[in-house]
Amino acid sequence: MDKQTPSFEEAMNAASLWCNAWEEGELSDEVLADRVAELVETINGARGFFVISLSSNSPLMDRLPEALIFRLRAAGDSVIDLTIRNLAMSTAMSLHHERDKNLEQKYNSEQIKRRCIELLRLLEPNSVKEKIEQLIQSISGEGCYGDFLKRWGYDEEQKKAIISSINSIVEN
Repeated sequence: MDKQTPSFEEAMNAASLWCNAWEEGELSDEVLADRVAELVETINGARGFFVISLSSNSPLMDRLPEALIFRLRAAGDSVIDLTIRNLAMSTAMSLHHERDKNLEQKYNSEQIKRRCIELLRLLEPNSVKEKIEQLIQSISGEGCYGDFLKRWGYDEEQKKAIISSINSIVEN
């Protein structure tokens, strides 16, 4: 993997390897956090990391180590933005899979949604609030996430579900 600019595939492979090594106790929390911090410096790296960590069976995102939380917070708005987008997509897809009666895929989407909500609760609160407000504005028809929402063609019920997921970030 090119350390400076990993491809999306390279980032997914690295994230998978690191998540597995961490789960097996072969990689400490701190080393994992340092490696992830390097990955999330680029958009392909961040996307690759989140595809693996949010959707795999790895318990990493269910037992977020303090060192990793610190590094993800330090990465700033790009991590928040990507997590917000993953929350919206997984919420909408959960409803889509429910409609198709595909319970396994619905479960997977629900797991990603839950992981995104928990991560957003741990990231920098003011930045999370700002991105949430931007997503809500975009759902209402004006905002920086408008193209993102339009590209996926979410219907009104999916948009309402996304707002409900957003609201659950501040609950508890």
